[in-house]
Amino acid sequence: MDRREFLNLAGKGVVAGATAMGMAACASGSPAAPEAAPAAEELAEEVQQDSGLPEISWEVATSWPLSLDTIFGGAETFAQRVSAMTGGKFNIVARAAGELVGGLEVLNAVEEGSVNVGHTASYYYVGKANSTAFGTAIPFGLTARQQNAWLYEGGGLELMQEFYKERFGVIQFPAGNTGAQMGGWFNKEINSAKDLEGLKMRIPGLGGRVMDKLGATVQVLPGGEIFQALQTGAIDATEWVGPYDDLTMGFHKVSKFYYYPGWWEPGPSLEVQINLNAWNELPEVYQEIVKTAAYEANMTMLARYDAKNVPALATILEEADVEMRPFSDDVMNASKEASDALLDEIAQEDTDFNSILKEWRSFKDGIQAWHGLNEARYLEYLGGIS
Repeated sequence: MDRREFLNLAGKGVVAGATAMGMAACASGSPAAPEAAPAAEELAEEVQQDSGLPEISWEVATSWPLSLDTIFGGAETFAQRVSAMTGGKFNIVARAAGELVGGLEVLNAVEEGSVNVGHTASYYYVGKANSTAFGTAIPFGLTARQQNAWLYEGGGLELMQEFYKERFGVIQFPAGNTGAQMGGWFNKEINSAKDLEGLKMRIPGLGGRVMDKLGATVQVLPGGEIFQALQTGAIDATEWVGPYDDLTMGFHKVSKFYYYPGWWEPGPSLEVQINLNAWNELPEVYQEIVKTAAYEANMTMLARYDAKNVPALATILEEADVEMRPFSDDVMNASKEASDALLDEIAQEDTDFNSILKEWRSFKDGIQAWHGLNEARYLEYLGGIS
């Protein structure tokens, strides 16, 4: 799909979305919004009637700058819902990266107990343990729906919680998903896998290790430091999330090429991580509220990105001299081969990773065969007539 085709489709989508929102506002007298408040009030009343429940205040250390309102918004949704459902008895406030700890130090702080709870991407910590990657995304792995299916119904969350418990003394819950990410911003053309050799790229997690195998020079930078690194030439390329955040970050102002897809993050989860001692001290009703709030944050973030990425990409293509390109088959094939080899190498050396990988691969093969049979054909058809 080229620039003109996307802008034409995006324009129709934005108009249709605005019309639907307007109709909902007229019908209700206010902008359309999920009717979650009554349930929150009822839960808060129940909690307030239990005089034995303690008043607790926590702060959430996050990996996100305030400017990224959707990804930081996952932490805010979680915090606000816990506070609302407890009538303020369990009050949580989200803090931007750097306010409590550095953006890449959240799990360390939660493990040590210097903060009770964090909101982060687990794959930032593959240097501590390879298996943390499963909590966010594995290259050429699961889409957002597939990731949620694996975590919630495929046994993935139980596997990850057992691992976190034994390795870090932490319990975690999915609390956000960006959906399939873009391949990122490049100031060099990438026509073949050979063009990756010597490329200085910001990319974390196992995707970064795959790029390393392909000859790139990999860096891991928190979100707030990427723009300057790209602008000054300290890096040649960066991946981040997708159009909405990329527009906010201003990458289109200092990059020429916008590639897709982000094969390293086809459906990455963010998560709430809680120190296990602090978790065990919570009353059971607070624990259930935390689970519910994390689930809501998980679903809300994905819906927001899906809605906001369309007009954001249209804005990028209208306002900037950017070339949007798909990665070539040569790049994709080389990356897939390197990714499979990397996973097998890690599994041979890391028994924890190997045990999770076996379960994950089995689930992935089944659900991707199903989606490939049914939904892929549907989307293929729609793509052919659009």
